[in-house]
Amino acid sequence: MSKKLYIKTWGCQMNVYDSQKMADVLSTLGYEQTPEPEGADLMILNTCHIREKATEKVFSDLGRLRDHKEAKEEKGEKALIAVAGCVAQAEGDVILSRAKYVDMVFGPQTYHLLPEMILNAAGGARVVNTDFPVESKFDHLPVEAQAQGPSAMLSVQEGCDKFCTFCVVPYTRGAEFSRPVQQVLDEAQRMVDGGAKEITLLGQNVNAYHGDGPNGETWDLARLIGKLADMNGLQRIRYMTSHPKDMNDNLIAAHGEVAKLMPFLHLPLQSGSDRVLELMNRKHKASDYLDIIARVKKARPDIALSSDFIVGFPGETDEDHKQTIDIVQQVGFAACYSFKYSPRPGTPGAAMGGIVPESVKDARLHELQALLFAQQHEYNRRSVGKTMPVLFDRRGEKTGQLQGKSPWMQSVYVNAPERLFGEILDVTVEKAFQNGMYGTIVTIPDSNPSEKREAA
Repeated sequence: MSKKLYIKTWGCQMNVYDSQKMADVLSTLGYEQTPEPEGADLMILNTCHIREKATEKVFSDLGRLRDHKEAKEEKGEKALIAVAGCVAQAEGDVILSRAKYVDMVFGPQTYHLLPEMILNAAGGARVVNTDFPVESKFDHLPVEAQAQGPSAMLSVQEGCDKFCTFCVVPYTRGAEFSRPVQQVLDEAQRMVDGGAKEITLLGQNVNAYHGDGPNGETWDLARLIGKLADMNGLQRIRYMTSHPKDMNDNLIAAHGEVAKLMPFLHLPLQSGSDRVLELMNRKHKASDYLDIIARVKKARPDIALSSDFIVGFPGETDEDHKQTIDIVQQVGFAACYSFKYSPRPGTPGAAMGGIVPESVKDARLHELQALLFAQQHEYNRRSVGKTMPVLFDRRGEKTGQLQGKSPWMQSVYVNAPERLFGEILDVTVEKAFQNGMYGTIVTIPDSNPSEKREAA
């Protein structure tokens, strides 16, 4: 008899990838995923430590999972609760102390050891594993239990050696590690064989990739992308997230030379002020960032740009904020993520003086987001009337609707039959919104007249 597995995932695409890998590991033990915690035999919260009040949100959800666990126990059945991911890595002992009903706490480098941890927890032990094993978890993971779909994510690099003063990643994910080239190629081939037409290469600093090649050479990300582009059936390649310090000449050139590499670059800047960038230990200046953008645009003139920004970092002045606004106006972004600074325990930023009042943070974030949202809406608006290839990788919110991605990472909605899910088809854009666009498929393959009328 199969057992039910519930996983809730917060945070980045790397966490989404990790959750899928946990499900793959647990499938070998007879666990099948369920979308709801009710009746689940194992409930996992895969957590993220980047956002504000991350730990409190975990405890809030744990309280709800506790009710489901107690309901199982009242029936004489066993249920386990686990906390995984970056909050677990950073605050495992706190979780076990505050939530006595939690059975397992483990970090993002140890989920390949889940069978052993579950065995111990089922025997009554409370398990905590936040080590950084010498061996790579990727060497011990089973082959994927199920395909990810037409758009797949593939982790190629983990960890960070940059030590930005606001960030917990070096402490929760460890030092930079790159998977061997052949291991990446093999997993990518399995994804393509399973129906993936697009693969996004993931890493905390993915463009710092330096994997061991088949002949003992070290490959950079550009060379890996070039090799993946030779793979039959793979039609689109993306990568994220990158650091400006690792945008080398080869990778910039790849944007102009590799047709399958999509014209989209997510390159976090965080602040437009050199003074704040130094406080953040970003290891680059605003002018360095602008130089990279100019070179990328020269290699691929139609590239869409995305970034991350933090407002209200300790010591940030009105002038620093103005410099951020200025550089956003200068670059022009297709999409961005922006947040108020909130201290992460154990990071240098948490111990800095010059705390910016919340009211000031709110005002600065409002001004920045107003500009970023306007840029995003305008970028989408310029697509109206154009025809572009769209990969339909998810169902829309409405019945009879499919959602897809343009090469420039825009969300595109169409009315279309379900059988077109997973296809790449030309769409003429008719309407644009801040967060997406609506259009009509130019030609529906092998369709009947009623489907054509429905899609129009």
